[in-house]
Amino acid sequence: MHTRTIPTLLLSAALTAGVLATTAAPAAAADTAATAEASFADQLRAIPGVTVTDVTDKDGYPLYSLTITQPIDHSKPELGTFGQRFSLWHKSVTKPVVFYTGGYGLSSATREPTTILDANQLSVEHRFFGPSRPADVDWSKMTVWQEASDEHAIVEAIRPLYDKSSKWLSTGGSKGGMTQTYHRRYYPEDVDAVIAYVAPNDANNHDDKGYERFFETVGTKECRDALNAVQRAMLERRDTLLPKFEVMAKEKGYTFTNTLGTTDRAYEFAVLDQVWNFWQSGTAADCPTVPDAETVSDDDLYTWSLGHGLSVYEDSSLGANGSGPYYRQAAAQLGWADLKFKHLKGVRHYPDIYQPNSVLPADMRTSYNGKAISDVDKWVRSDSERMMFVYGQNDPWSAEQFEPSSHDSYKYIVPGSNHGARISALPADQRDEAIATIKRWAGQ
Repeated sequence: MHTRTIPTLLLSAALTAGVLATTAAPAAAADTAATAEASFADQLRAIPGVTVTDVTDKDGYPLYSLTITQPIDHSKPELGTFGQRFSLWHKSVTKPVVFYTGGYGLSSATREPTTILDANQLSVEHRFFGPSRPADVDWSKMTVWQEASDEHAIVEAIRPLYDKSSKWLSTGGSKGGMTQTYHRRYYPEDVDAVIAYVAPNDANNHDDKGYERFFETVGTKECRDALNAVQRAMLERRDTLLPKFEVMAKEKGYTFTNTLGTTDRAYEFAVLDQVWNFWQSGTAADCPTVPDAETVSDDDLYTWSLGHGLSVYEDSSLGANGSGPYYRQAAAQLGWADLKFKHLKGVRHYPDIYQPNSVLPADMRTSYNGKAISDVDKWVRSDSERMMFVYGQNDPWSAEQFEPSSHDSYKYIVPGSNHGARISALPADQRDEAIATIKRWAGQ
């Protein structure tokens, strides 16, 4: 991203914020804005434990890249520290602050609530993802409470830079929505409200009826039957399709020895995830593309599957530097959908493979404890305040949802939407209602 000079950047920011009065001399106004921005930057740099690593321009406002020193264990700070990345898109100390996490690596992309409110945006990388980790990772310290405590520390560090009247709202999608919900549970005073998008809530990991019901009702019966038939054909034709999978793996340099173990296991895992991925990223409009499993050739079946949900799980993308930290969290606390796959009876080789430990290196595998997630679920239902949940009707991750309390909290289902559900896609009356609520929470 191109870095603009300070005077030009600050002049643009001042114009957008309405700082320049029509009777003010442009040079004097620019100097005033520059002084204010320099003061804000100096305050950022003066925060103990916070380092400004870069400043770039984003749409006429400074985007600060930062790190904060966090304890590896907030209950035992003597165990050492690590640097956690975050960013701050700063517009004005009087505007609302939207606090965002995607639940994975750092992303500073503008979020929907930020646009709705014309807000500042504070974005954080989840602990132990990317470079936000100690040299030697103790994965037992990657819990929902530890991450909530990381976010609490960031809020406490940054909040004093903004006016006391500025409202703070947190947001995130999918695992990010879960993360902000957990943050709200443990530190309910940190932000004024939460807008969580497509946030799964596996409150009881032993009960997957919600997921089973989803795959029995999503879309039309014709589409469901066609997808199930294709999935079964992928395993029935294993002898002819697995070699294609192995050739692709060799060409791309994929290995499976550290996680799934063999290409056969990796192939079956990919097939089991195929229908889930179809609905997660696609829509009912993709249903006419599903081939006839009885007549389609091996080549066409495999090619169609690659473009519609057959995701390859391989060592380099699953370890500590890939999606491994997510699967570790799923195995430890977040839970997973242990689907029965009744339509695949007799063609599966590995009946217990569909769980997160299967795709983790041995040193990251763990046992499940759902106490924290169950506690959050109960708290959201009964005691939480000012929380909004947005789900997609045809999104498998939305099959098990948070249920908001009656305390100024709401839930919306976007018709026909997948894992990319947004408030802007709601029916007009619901969209306007949700936006009005967000603006009210933000004091606008």
